[in-house]
Amino acid sequence: QVRLVESGGGSVQAGGSLTLSCGASGSTNSLLAMGWFRAVPGKEREGVATINVAGETRYADFVKGRFVISQGSARKTLTLQLTNLLPEDTAMYYCVASTHMGWSLTHDATWGYWGQGTQVTVSS
Repeated sequence: QVRLVESGGGSVQAGGSLTLSCGASGSTNSLLAMGWFRAVPGKEREGVATINVAGETRYADFVKGRFVISQGSARKTLTLQLTNLLPEDTAMYYCVASTHMGWSLTHDATWGYWGQGTQVTVSS
């Protein structure tokens, strides 16, 4: 079992920056990948970024170089640096993790572990 706890959300103006953090506990050595998803009421959850055990990263097209995902040692921490934030980035951001192959940036059902979420609000 793996437990994920996010922190670092908040309210910023457009163009601002935030750093989201995720602390992982439990059987973190079994994790094959971690990532971030986001959700807005009334819309489907969407993948933001992922990183695997080899350190390979993937980003959603809407990121466009504005966000950076990174991982700490033993996969116990995950960070998402958000820059040049836009109002449309307003969402609840979730840390996710998987112990199985087949995880996907575009399919939320492929992630077995989810944190409780941290809110990011960007005002224009």
